[in-house]
Order: sequence, then structure tokens, then C-alpha cells
Amino acid sequence: MRNVLKKVECAEYVLRVILQKKNLKIVDVIVQQDHKNLQGRSAVLDCVALDGEGNRFNVEVQQGSGGASPKRARYHSGLLDMNTLKPGEAFACLPESYVIFITRDDVLGEHLPIYHVDRMIREVNREFADQSHIIYVNASMQDDSELGRLMQDFHCKTADEMHSSVLADRVRELKESQKGVENMCDVMKKLYEEGVEEGIEKGMEQGQTEAILELLSELGPVPQELADKIRSGKNREVLRRWLKAAAKAESLEAFERQL
Repeated sequence: MRNVLKKVECAEYVLRVILQKKNLKIVDVIVQQDHKNLQGRSAVLDCVALDGEGNRFNVEVQQGSGGASPKRARYHSGLLDMNTLKPGEAFACLPESYVIFITRDDVLGEHLPIYHVDRMIREVNREFADQSHIIYVNASMQDDSELGRLMQDFHCKTADEMHSSVLADRVRELKESQKGVENMCDVMKKLYEEGVEEGIEKGMEQGQTEAILELLSELGPVPQELADKIRSGKNREVLRRWLKAAAKAESLEAFERQL
């Protein structure tokens, strides 16, 4: 799907169906771009599309529910905004944004094919017009509507089974042409390397965590609350600092004061 959405016409078709905007014109598509947050966690977004007015659309295709949590949707929305305005540019220039999760299962559990999430002013039941939108598409709903047929296409293994000629042509290109097959092999290799790198990082984090707890255990029984806090640490620089502090600490209390 990463390669399918790389083609502007395919991303445009998918967005037109989901947003019910037949005249939507996508002018650029960026896949797997690292959206930076210099003060915290960055994220690689599956697909970011731009229309002629500069509005941004982040499309994420998720197999598991954990990859489409409400807080992840919120964070993606924030990253889109942080990577949009230039220094000194007015907030009024911030374009409309859409974070769209296409999920295998019904993540929000209301048995609907699509969910539109927008901020509201509760006291007056009126939309808070920040032009930031989150949409969940339930791919398990595959009825005979336009959206349902699109979700059927997402599950097809061959181009001949697909309803959309736009998506089918792209799938044929990727699966049946020499160039497409080579491209898919390159993507699979990159995915494998990303998985290996992520596994190494997780292993390093786990190793540092256990080393910290082992050092602290020499000072006495480690309180469960403190152990949980250390195990939840994900920032490698913070873990390094904690490891040094644990090695030098003369007591558990002295260590906690440096957290």
C-alpha cells in the first residue's frame, strides 16, 4: 500500500472516496517521510498528500488496533502542523489537515464504516473551527457502497479482483512489471532493515533498563513505583544518564533525587 499510494492518482482516488470530495485535486504525495520534532519524538508518516491549496492529508494503513490509538492520531496531527509553518509565519496560514487511519478492525467499536472526529465547543454544541480533522475508516465493513468497495479493494490479492481501475492498474504495475517487482523488493528490504534497527534499539533500551535496576538492587529493595518508572523509560539519552547515576549513587534516595 505504501507503493500504491506513492502514485498521485491513487492517493487522490482514495482520498476522494473517503472524504466524499469528487473534485479534490492532489498535487504531491510523500511516503515514509520522517516528520521531525526537535524537542521530542519524531515519527515516520506512511503517506502525506497535499492538494492545490496546501491542505495536508496523512493516510495511515494499520493492521493492529495499537497503531491507531486516539493519542497517536493526536500526535500525528500535531506533527503535521509543526512541519507546516515557516519561522515567523502567521498562524492564520496553517492549512486544513486530515489524519486518516484505515484500520483492519473496528477500532472505535461503534460498528460504523467511518468515523469523523472534530473538536467541539461542548457548551454550545458547536464545532471549534481549527480545521484539524481525524478520520477512522473501518476496513472490516465491505458493503456495496463506494467506501465499502474501496475497502474490498484494500483486501484484494490480485488486480483483477479490484473494483477501481486506478488502483488495479497500479497493482499490476507493481506486481507484474520488472520495474515494479524490483521496486517492491527494494521496499521489502527497507522494511526488513527498519525492523532490524527497531529491534536493536529496543534491545539496547531493555539492556540499559535492566542494568540500572541491577545496580540499584545492590543498594536495597527497589520500590515497585521506581522500577516501573525506569522500565517505562524510552529515551536512550535519559537511560544513559540514569545508568551513570545508578552506578554512582550511594543510596536509592540519592538516585531518585537525580531523576
